[in-house]
Amino acid sequence: MKHITIIVPDGENNLSSIVGAYKILTRANAHWKEKSKKELYNIQLAGISKEVEFYEGLFTVKPHTNISDITKTDLIIIPSLNHNYHDAVKKNKLLIDWIAKQYFDGAEIATICTGAFMLASTGLLDGKSCSTHWAAAENFRMMFPKVDLQTDKLITDENGIYTNGGAYSFLNLMIYLVEKYYDRSTAIYCSKVFQIEMDRNSQSAFAIFTGQKRHGDEMVQQVQAYIENNFHEKISVEDLSSKFSVSRRNFDRRFIKATGNTPTEYSQRVKIESAKKAFETSRKTINEVMYEVGYSDVKAFREVFRKITGLSPVAYKEKYNVEAEF
Repeated sequence: MKHITIIVPDGENNLSSIVGAYKILTRANAHWKEKSKKELYNIQLAGISKEVEFYEGLFTVKPHTNISDITKTDLIIIPSLNHNYHDAVKKNKLLIDWIAKQYFDGAEIATICTGAFMLASTGLLDGKSCSTHWAAAENFRMMFPKVDLQTDKLITDENGIYTNGGAYSFLNLMIYLVEKYYDRSTAIYCSKVFQIEMDRNSQSAFAIFTGQKRHGDEMVQQVQAYIENNFHEKISVEDLSSKFSVSRRNFDRRFIKATGNTPTEYSQRVKIESAKKAFETSRKTINEVMYEVGYSDVKAFREVFRKITGLSPVAYKEKYNVEAEF
């Protein structure tokens, strides 16, 4: 029988991603057994402690086994670390070393939300694409600059490593893994039982853009503030570089290094974030919002909005403003 390991790290981490992963995979296993008369996987919770407390002792998880008793596994699932990723990485070195060894021995690895911090600390993500919760992106980029972080993606799948955007979108990752490790019909069954939308591939619509500010480049911080305070205007990169007395080439280089975006991309994201808030909280029309954030071309506004959020302005307003009228 093949083996799936859901790890239970030491420290105050996320219980729901452990329980949710276990429930969905055991249901998939039971469904498979009904069809084929045999279980496909042995699914176990494993850790380095006999029990781990969650939410100040309100809940306790007792893993089935210690990682030292697992010589080989086919899939490792790393749960979300909440916002305690620094502490979790320090407390779980044995677990991190075991994960790396299992990968080199042929195991695949899936991380949920900020579990990506634990996986990245092994070095296995260097040069690979990865997703994590959009709110943790700035810290992740600072800690792991060699990883190709793609927070617009809900799920990444590369070289036997799967990562997930975050929060309760881990349910979509679980359905994705059920299809990979069982089959499509089992994934459809689980999506219906747990009422999880299948084939969701983006978390862009959920992201709140705040801009990376912890980079230490004072000039770039001033430019960011200027863009954010004047988003309703049309601002050219040439005007910005001239305003801050920096050559265009050096301006672009410094801005990209500090923020991860080109000046144009940053300006677009600021404008679209303002547009999103207007669609969520007001009864303004698409054109009214478009003009307010500095666009005069409907097609251009629609294309940039869709590129950043994954939805058209109309679809976004329909989804997030229940009182919207068109």
